[in-house]
Amino acid sequence: MTASDSPEANPDRTPSPSPAAPSRALSFDRAAAQYAAARPGYPAALFDAVEELSGRPLSGTRTIDVGAGTGISTRSLHDRGARVVAVEPGPGMAAELHRGLPGVPLVRGDGNRLPFTTASADLITYAQSWHWTDPSRSAPEARRVLRPGGALALWWNVADHEVPWVAAQDARLRRFFGAEAGAEDTGAHGSPVRHRDLPPGLDFVHRRVPWTRRVPSATHLANLGSHSAFLVLGEAATRRFLDEEREHLAPLFPDGTVEEAYVVDLNVAIR
Repeated sequence: MTASDSPEANPDRTPSPSPAAPSRALSFDRAAAQYAAARPGYPAALFDAVEELSGRPLSGTRTIDVGAGTGISTRSLHDRGARVVAVEPGPGMAAELHRGLPGVPLVRGDGNRLPFTTASADLITYAQSWHWTDPSRSAPEARRVLRPGGALALWWNVADHEVPWVAAQDARLRRFFGAEAGAEDTGAHGSPVRHRDLPPGLDFVHRRVPWTRRVPSATHLANLGSHSAFLVLGEAATRRFLDEEREHLAPLFPDGTVEEAYVVDLNVAIR
């Protein structure tokens, strides 16, 4: 990929630590392989919606995927033909991304200080990561880096509370972590948009994309355990909760396969 194919990196804009709970944000580094193996991806319908709401096909689009983690969304964007550059602050997550997507450009940094030149991107995406930024800094940065007519797309996988077993699991998680637990804290059992302000000065269009995936019970539990609240909790307490959760799930899914139900909360704004 040449410089003309992708957003132009600016080495003078060095990455800065995200002020949004940095120890929590970087807690994923020690569980990068677990994160890559257990976290859900995103349905094709999500990327269809991104194309519709942004008004352009992903193929050929100069795209920056911020807070890319292990590359779950980066891979889908790349597979759709986007000229994508991944941005990730954590060394462990970045290393996992590079192992899985060695041909995709990767820049160490975060959304609060994007290491790219002004008006160099057609699309900036935050998949499950906007809440780790300081919107007073990341929103102006997104506007700066986007070309006129470019799009900012923020999305989260949110557990579908209309499904009874998901609602019951959510209640157990909230009892365990307390009423202040947010979406990332409890395995995406909540609505990020309800708890976190979207960037001011941009007219967002919202779309909800329901989907499901079927995974072994062990993968479902590993997915829960890969969230930041568990990663900072400690191994013993996490193991106790997940062991109890396994007992709750066993009679519901006797064949050992859990059908996880999600609604992707998508928000797209045009600069």
